[in-house]
Amino acid sequence: MLNEAWIRTYCGPAPAPEELWLRWNLDPVLLVALLLMTVVVARSRNRQGGMAVAVLALAFVSPLCALSSALFSARVVHHVLLVAVAAPLLARARSARLPALGREARRPGAAAPALVVSTVVLWGWHAPPAYDLALSHVGVYWAMQISLLASAFWFWRAVFARDRSPVEAMTLIVAGFAQMGMLGAILTFAPDPLYAAHLVAPFDWGLTPLADQQLGGLLMWVPSGLPYAVAGVAVARRGWASLRSEPA
Repeated sequence: MLNEAWIRTYCGPAPAPEELWLRWNLDPVLLVALLLMTVVVARSRNRQGGMAVAVLALAFVSPLCALSSALFSARVVHHVLLVAVAAPLLARARSARLPALGREARRPGAAAPALVVSTVVLWGWHAPPAYDLALSHVGVYWAMQISLLASAFWFWRAVFARDRSPVEAMTLIVAGFAQMGMLGAILTFAPDPLYAAHLVAPFDWGLTPLADQQLGGLLMWVPSGLPYAVAGVAVARRGWASLRSEPA
C-alpha cells in the first residue's frame, strides 16, 4: 500500500489570494539540498551556479510553489524557470568547471537526442493524465521536476558545448524554443480546460480554468522566449569573440 503522505500535492493545497504570502515551502529535505548546493557553489565561486540555486529557491521555496497548486499559469512559470533559466545556468556552470564536457557533447548525434528527449519529457508531463498525477502524488511530482531539469540540462549542455559552432548552437536554441512555443500555442487555443487539478482554484483568483490555461499557454508561447534570446546572444558573442581571436 502506498504511503498516504506521498498521495498529496507537494506544494500543499491551493492557497487563497489573501494567504499566498504566508505559504513558503520549508520542506527540510529541500532546504538541506539547496544549502548543500549553495556550499558547493560558494566553494567554486561560480556565478552561474549561484544564480541557478537562487532560481531553484524561487521555484520551490517561495510562494510560487503554492500558487502553482492553484493556477496552471503559475505552474508554467515554475516549469519555465526550471527548463529555460535554471538548466542553462547549471549547464554554463558545469561547462566552466569541466571544459572537456564540450568535446563530449560535440560527438556526432549528441545534440539531436538531447533535443528530442527534452522535448518528449516536456510534452509528456503536460499530457493531462501525467500532469494531474504529478500534482496529486509527491513521488510523481519529483519525478516530473527532476526529469524536466535533467533533460533540459542535457539540452543546454549540448547548446553550450565549447566546440559547437555558433550556427549549430543557434539552430538548437531556435528548435528548443519552437517546440515549447508550439506546446504553448496548443494550450492557448485548446477549446476546453485540460487539467482536473486546476478546475476549481482559478475562480478564487478571478480566472476561469480555461482563461488560466490560456494565460499559461501564452506565457509558454511568448515571454518564455526571453531566456532563449539571452542564450542566443551569449552564443553569438562567443562566436564573434572566437572570430576576432583567429589569426588574420
